[in-house]
Amino acid sequence: MNALIQLLDKNYELYDCRIKESDIIMEIGSKTNRFFCPYCSQPSDRVHSCYQREIQDLPIRGKRTILLVTTRKLFCDNPECQKKTFSERHPFVSIKGKKTARLENAILNKSVDVSSISASKLLASEGIRISKSSICAMLKKNAGDCG
Repeated sequence: MNALIQLLDKNYELYDCRIKESDIIMEIGSKTNRFFCPYCSQPSDRVHSCYQREIQDLPIRGKRTILLVTTRKLFCDNPECQKKTFSERHPFVSIKGKKTARLENAILNKSVDVSSISASKLLASEGIRISKSSICAMLKKNAGDCG
């Protein structure tokens, strides 16, 4: 299973994996110990606190895959920076995203040629839970990327 996590990013590792009736839950985290403040680029390794982000990934064998990503909040030690703390960024998900980039791409590819209702049902049969309104929002957001 750790090899699957390495496909997301080589700097991440699997801490724990639980398989439930309809879900696979993987607890993961970054092996990186030094981060850069996104506001001033100051390096930091001083951890303020940790929390878990729940991120949906591509299903495995029809089961919904949930990544519980340990996310560190760090101090910015630059006295001139407007922010005193910042959160670790994960390269496979947008800043406040709930789905991996590869899952979003799969959803968009399946949804572009069918109605959002049909796409939602089709994706649900593959283990991807997403509402028709969320599909519409994703399509609107990515409309600039379409031919």
